[in-house]
Amino acid sequence: MNNDHAKPSMNQEIFKLGLSVETISVYLLCCGLTDQGAVLSTKNLLGVWNGNPEALYEGIKILEERKILFKIISDLEDKSVYKLNDIKSWKP
Repeated sequence: MNNDHAKPSMNQEIFKLGLSVETISVYLLCCGLTDQGAVLSTKNLLGVWNGNPEALYEGIKILEERKILFKIISDLEDKSVYKLNDIKSWKP
């Protein structure tokens, strides 16, 4: 878990990008996992996602396309690990 002095990972700019509610929800879950010090993986996201898996994967895809989320590693079973990019890397 991050220490008390760590800045939360969620950036308010996410709400100004015109993304769907589902995609923003994926982003918020990513921030929550990151702030808890958990691995940001499809497995962990599926564990907290209450929508259908296709919506989660679509949100991840959009976040990757906008350079908000970066895939670090993936295996052949589509289990991936990600990291959140700094806002300076985001595509508007």
